[in-house]
Amino acid sequence: MKHTPKITLILFAIFLLSQFVGLSIVKEYLDFGKTAETGEPVYDELPYDVERPPVRGMDAVITIIAAILVGTVIALLIIKFNKLLLWKLWFLVAVFLTLTVAFNAFLPQLIALVVALILALFKIFRPGIITQNITEIFMYGGLAAIFVPILDHIIWGFLILAAISIYDMIAVWKIKHMISLAKFQTNSKIFAGLLIPYEIPKLKKPKGKTRMKKVKSAILGGGDIGFPLIFAGIVMHDLALSNPEWLAFLKTLIIPVCVAVALLFLLLKSKKDKFYPAMPFLSAGCILGYLLVLLVNIFV
Repeated sequence: MKHTPKITLILFAIFLLSQFVGLSIVKEYLDFGKTAETGEPVYDELPYDVERPPVRGMDAVITIIAAILVGTVIALLIIKFNKLLLWKLWFLVAVFLTLTVAFNAFLPQLIALVVALILALFKIFRPGIITQNITEIFMYGGLAAIFVPILDHIIWGFLILAAISIYDMIAVWKIKHMISLAKFQTNSKIFAGLLIPYEIPKLKKPKGKTRMKKVKSAILGGGDIGFPLIFAGIVMHDLALSNPEWLAFLKTLIIPVCVAVALLFLLLKSKKDKFYPAMPFLSAGCILGYLLVLLVNIFV
């Protein structure tokens, strides 16, 4: 087992919560009435005239993959030249944007913007365990609300999962730059993903200086949260064509449950102090969940 039973269960629970919250956010942007009328998914506009990428289908897949590759190169350059301030500013913009989109699903635009800005500033400049994980629970719902509408067929969801799973295996097992990214983010206290410490960090005073004692933590990357959620969102907007809102949402929840079980399997079978690519396991959970959704859809 990679982590203690307690930490494993906490990571499992927060991951599952992030999936449920994320799907709720996507559901609020999906106009079920117009979707049923037109026979194709219809989504509400994003707040403050934020535009979704003007691509669809295969072009959207290529755009997302290209953005990941370019983002990885930029991140590695930031690490190489130790430009921590640039990393903070880049991350601040991403957190603020996704949180604004996420909160706008439930709150008036201005309140959503203010809450998103406050949490983003605290996350970057006053990082803490609670702020870190609360923001992560909402961020990927905002991200999914941006990208799910441009992936307008389930085939593109499967293609994204396949591409990211292969990339994850190469990045962790071959090139190993994903390990460098994870260590840099953890050390800089600005991490994209869940971060669960084994104990609450305590103050220590070496040679008259006060600073936080470093503690061991369990981590799960943001992509491992975001991509299964995007896949589930695509399935939900397909279900919206023939199901009422509440039923489409409940059926879709099968997928995050299966993905969370796949994550639990990985955590139980993996070894301590070793890095594993999570996406192949989570993608398997997505596929299993989708097959179960198809089965349930036959009878309900």
